[in-house]
Amino acid sequence: MSRPAFAYKVLTSDEAAELQQGTFAGSAVDRTDGYIHLSAADQLTGTVDRHFAGQQDLWLACVDLTALGEAVRWEESRGGALFPHLYASLPLGAVVALAPLERAADGRVKAPFPDE
Repeated sequence: MSRPAFAYKVLTSDEAAELQQGTFAGSAVDRTDGYIHLSAADQLTGTVDRHFAGQQDLWLACVDLTALGEAVRWEESRGGALFPHLYASLPLGAVVALAPLERAADGRVKAPFPDE
């Protein structure tokens, strides 16, 4: 099964600022779990609704998974779906776009970045 070349990281404004300094070591949950949680484009709305409900000022980073190589593992998570997990810090060089999180009129999170 082919995997998407891009995944997405939902960030708070403070986390986005950290990333813009060159690298992101992960949120408190990421550090506790031992990897940075990422989502494929079709998983974004569920991730935001479940883990970021009611939060404002969120950002979305589009991550080039090929740039991260074997540090990315697709592992079973919510509902048995496979999610990309990054077992390293996220370098700014692997981020192809960073923008405020927006939703479409139907409530879905927009992924206005490259996707396949």
